[in-house]
Amino acid sequence: MCNERTVKENEEFLRGKADLNRRQLGKAAAGVGLAMMLPPVVNAQDITESYIDITTPDGVADSFFVRPSTGQHPAVLIWTDILGLRPAFEMMARRLAQSGYSVLVPNPFYRSARAPVVEPGASFQDPVVRERVFGMRSILTEQTDISDAATYVEFLDAQDSVDSNRKMGTTGYCMGGPMVMRTVGTNNRMGAGGTFHGGGLATDQQDSPHLLIPQMDASMLICVAANDDEEAPEVKNILREAFAAENVSAEIEVYEGTLHGWCPPDSAVYHEAQAERAWSRLLNLFENALA
Repeated sequence: MCNERTVKENEEFLRGKADLNRRQLGKAAAGVGLAMMLPPVVNAQDITESYIDITTPDGVADSFFVRPSTGQHPAVLIWTDILGLRPAFEMMARRLAQSGYSVLVPNPFYRSARAPVVEPGASFQDPVVRERVFGMRSILTEQTDISDAATYVEFLDAQDSVDSNRKMGTTGYCMGGPMVMRTVGTNNRMGAGGTFHGGGLATDQQDSPHLLIPQMDASMLICVAANDDEEAPEVKNILREAFAAENVSAEIEVYEGTLHGWCPPDSAVYHEAQAERAWSRLLNLFENALA
């Protein structure tokens, strides 16, 4: 999870990156050249994108919606990490849309501020940034996650570009991991869910996301950062046992050599090779589960 341990280990990683100077890192963090950082999509579909506002029971969620320009396609809901909706997640959404999906990325912090909620190039290593995003994160609960998910699913099913006869998928990064579990566990439209360095998937609290596994009817992909696993090695086993007990198809893997946050291309600890492998597993999941 994003905590002081994350900060310390990220700083140690960055001090050891002799091949990445500060100027390069600043460019990456600011989202400059993100298109060049993500490999092109083979047989990419033409896409249409828009910034939209979605009315929820708690306010108006500013969101990014991107989809193939023609036809109807399975819908995918993306939950961001703790830095919120920003160019890196828009880029990942475009890439997914080019592969044939109608993709929604809401601002998870719409109750507090419109996106972007941090300045371009902001780093989780910055204590001012951490204080801001932790404050916004603190007002989100299991119930806000479930309520928001229901609203976004309803929005997606009303779109012309969405094939409502096919199941939906959802993905989540960092704090978005529990949101994926809650979305899949409370909505029968979901056929697949993928979490990437998701924090707090299995805890000893009454609102632990893994307690919703008995309600799931979907295939799951759980991609674990190596240092998250070192901190809490029992989590993957709890998840495996819980999924198996309910006959829920789940692929759970610890990605060697990765730090928490390794998937978004603007992350200071982005691991391209492992991020691409996780992305390929996500595409495989969606191809099979959303058919």
